[in-house]
Amino acid sequence: MQYADVTTRLAGLGSDKWVLSAAANARIRAGEAIINLTIGEPDVPTPAALIDSAITAMGAGRTGYSNGRGEPSLLNALSGKYSALTGRSIGTDRFLCLPGTQTSLYLVLTALCDPGCEVILGDPMYATYEGLIRASGAVPVPVSLDPAHAFRLQAADVAAAITPATRVIMLNTPHNPTGAILRPADLDAICALAAQHDLWVVSDEVYGNLTHDGAVFTSALANPTYEDRVIVTASISKSHAAPGFRSGWVCGPAAFCTRALPLSETMLFGSQPFIADMTAQAVAGAPDLATAMAARMARRAGIIHVALDGVAGLHVHKPEAGMFALLDIRALSRDSKAFALALLEAEAVAVMPGASFGKAFEGWLRLALNASDDATREACTRIKRFAMSWPR
Repeated sequence: MQYADVTTRLAGLGSDKWVLSAAANARIRAGEAIINLTIGEPDVPTPAALIDSAITAMGAGRTGYSNGRGEPSLLNALSGKYSALTGRSIGTDRFLCLPGTQTSLYLVLTALCDPGCEVILGDPMYATYEGLIRASGAVPVPVSLDPAHAFRLQAADVAAAITPATRVIMLNTPHNPTGAILRPADLDAICALAAQHDLWVVSDEVYGNLTHDGAVFTSALANPTYEDRVIVTASISKSHAAPGFRSGWVCGPAAFCTRALPLSETMLFGSQPFIADMTAQAVAGAPDLATAMAARMARRAGIIHVALDGVAGLHVHKPEAGMFALLDIRALSRDSKAFALALLEAEAVAVMPGASFGKAFEGWLRLALNASDDATREACTRIKRFAMSWPR
């Protein structure tokens, strides 16, 4: 039987990236007491007020078809949010509403890229980015993110990677897995390159409300000089502890949204109206839940740093935002998957191997910050014991 080329392009780029998470969950289902630090789930349930909003909307009959662009209430809420974020009017014609950031990025990259196009992005990268790019037929061009620059993508490195085939510069700020936040000067330099070479800038900003210790997030949309080539995506999955509701959006030039609308309609022809109503309520409110969550996660990053930095050759990178801390294990091993599997087997602690996030992250581990403070401390005790017993 014959298959489309996309199935070959995506081979090994789906659930294969999440071997440690699957192994941990299998052990948990079998009754083992695993400390699972693999996935960036919020550390609290979806707020009751949002669930009640969805239930009320369903009870009111908001269960029919929607449209490809989004429900008016949500479009108005997003317009208000981004107008406040940028300090200028961002109209409802600049949004498309989709099920989560993942679907939003799939739409954007499919709408922008032809087979053979190149997409420049930082390495390490979120585990699904390579698959998203290759699904469109484009080719990912990784640019190493240097710990010496706090893992912030450097315009000079981007410039060196641009070729006649480049179509998109893809950003993730705040960044997963590193927690780095691009500064206004970083964004302006990268966007200026995009303007010079007539490229698009696509920015995944799903962690924008989860900054740590007073760090300031700046959207790639901040500078109006470049807004005709900048497209951002986000969702309520992280900021409002609602990953299972799959509710996200695209904000870009009105012309892009008009051009991409038929693709959105072909994909799914509208998200659920009752989830749109819930999302509108979430977007319009103050980010109190995200602020409190970020404070807890910053505290846990500090716990990990105090417990493990400098121990047995380990080094900890504390994030500026997001749900993860990084553990540099290069003094012990350059095979992060083997190290993580051995840690799970020996100490019942599950972490993500750096290899899941790109070649530049081999020799690192990503630790989720969503376990309780006590569980985080216990995980550190076990990781320390394991590292000290690792053969040198």
